[in-house]
Amino acid sequence: MITLEVIELKFQQIIAERNNNIGIITLNRPEKKNAISIQMREEISQCLNNWQTKEEIMAVIITGSSSVFSTGFDLSDFNHPEQFDRLLHSSSRYHKDIWYFPKPTIAAINGLALGGGFDLATFCDFRICTPSALFGHPEVKFGAPPLITPLRWIVGEGIARELCLTGRTIDAKEAFRIGLANEILKEKNILDRAIELVNTILEAPNDTLLYLKSFMTGNKKKEFETCFFIEHDEAFRKLLLPKAKEGFKKT
Repeated sequence: MITLEVIELKFQQIIAERNNNIGIITLNRPEKKNAISIQMREEISQCLNNWQTKEEIMAVIITGSSSVFSTGFDLSDFNHPEQFDRLLHSSSRYHKDIWYFPKPTIAAINGLALGGGFDLATFCDFRICTPSALFGHPEVKFGAPPLITPLRWIVGEGIARELCLTGRTIDAKEAFRIGLANEILKEKNILDRAIELVNTILEAPNDTLLYLKSFMTGNKKKEFETCFFIEHDEAFRKLLLPKAKEGFKKT
């Protein structure tokens, strides 16, 4: 039986815990299917920034409460034009805080991972999931272009294009077949298994892991920054926020 210690009490939409030297972030809006709000993104960013220099945290697991990982961005945030600057900034910062986190990250996907929830999973180093997991980018249907770059690096160009253009969902078996999911859990609790995997990773010296993770992200830094600016920041400004002002009318 694993033991978890709550180590950050100030958060309202995530739970930040620790198992030995593993940090665990649980998205905690079960009544909203763990929809990722401005506040949740800011809390995740703050938590990761607090942990990146703490020696007692050497890896991070991200999972969802209840039986959902995340159904994506909280669309109610787009109903408040006065918050659009904060919305864009929080989203851009949060994605980069996950991507550039200097220690290993695992997404433990315990159900739906749609839209921004799918993106969150692809921004982690690797993914394990339950048989009930579903992945997809339905947001393309109402005018929000999905992020393709991390996904194409995981599953390949052709499959990434097809998933982003069609918005179709795939189940855990297909996710495993195409290399999106590294493992499907059938019997063991997904958090227990994620901790087992992290403990295997942490058998390597800390300086080796930090060097390796730095190389993994730094090797693609320029390409990531260029693509992310076009896919995220420019898409927000030119497509997503103007459509939000019009009420996300389908075209």
